[in-house]
Amino acid sequence: MKFIFRLTGLALLAVAIIAGISDASTSIAQSQVQLQPLGQLLFNLFPDTFPILQPAIERHIHPALWDPVLLTLMTWPVWAVFAPFGLLFLWLGARRQRYQTQFA
Repeated sequence: MKFIFRLTGLALLAVAIIAGISDASTSIAQSQVQLQPLGQLLFNLFPDTFPILQPAIERHIHPALWDPVLLTLMTWPVWAVFAPFGLLFLWLGARRQRYQTQFA
């Protein structure tokens, strides 16, 4: 199970790094800070199913999950959403060190 957490954490960090490099190169090319929000990325990737997401979450899960939580996450930059989750999964999948008792 820890292997899955480590693999997921590394994948999420890879997405965060790629998004950060993309934002940095776009900002340099336009000579102004340009950060792509998560909502814009999801809409570009899934143009047909993204508009259905809000009613589905409000109807089947809970209405309060969409407005304060997910709507806020949709405005954050992609790297700022994926990096903390990647670090969390890496921490959950970290190997614990075994302490050996030494007798003198």
